[in-house]
Amino acid sequence: MRIAIAPDSFKGTLTAKQAAEEIERGLKRSLSGLETVLVPVADGGEGTVESMADALDGKLVEVDAHDPLGRPRKAALAISGDGTLAVLEMASASGLPLLAPEERNPLDTCTQGTGDLIKYAIDRGVKKILAGIGGSATNDGGTGMARVLGFRFLDADGRELEPGGGSLGRLASIDASGKDPRLAAVEFEIACDVDNPLTGPKGASRVFGP
Repeated sequence: MRIAIAPDSFKGTLTAKQAAEEIERGLKRSLSGLETVLVPVADGGEGTVESMADALDGKLVEVDAHDPLGRPRKAALAISGDGTLAVLEMASASGLPLLAPEERNPLDTCTQGTGDLIKYAIDRGVKKILAGIGGSATNDGGTGMARVLGFRFLDADGRELEPGGGSLGRLASIDASGKDPRLAAVEFEIACDVDNPLTGPKGASRVFGP
């Protein structure tokens, strides 16, 4: 018997690859003479980078980044074999599994770590970035990410907003004069399995924020 094992990640616990390996271990313990094929899949959340690295004959790279509360950590991204494509996932740097339950407050968390990953990829000269946005612990409209890339977010008095979704209500202007000019030469594509804008009755703030 030949079985293809193709799980997604188990949110906050196992990546898709880890889940596939555990399922394989259980099947082989119960069934003799079994042939298995592991095909870990991902929806843009945890495990996306691992799955894409395997599919692209690429390599996983550990990057200095920040977690949703701005604490230093390592996060992974994948670079394709030809060096033109970077695959990253928000969950690796800005994800729910990085926080204790009592820390999961989208008013305070920010996407700085995702910006760290993007900057690293641009520094390596990639032409395209595929960003998986599942599993995020943030709801800051990407402002933390954009700050790393040179954008500034100001209130009505011209003061910079503090990180986190809680300050967005005071946003009066965005200063893009210092943005990284290399962004114009990079194509971005988003990987996700939902279609939620930031605000409104089906917006990320209302659906995922709580």
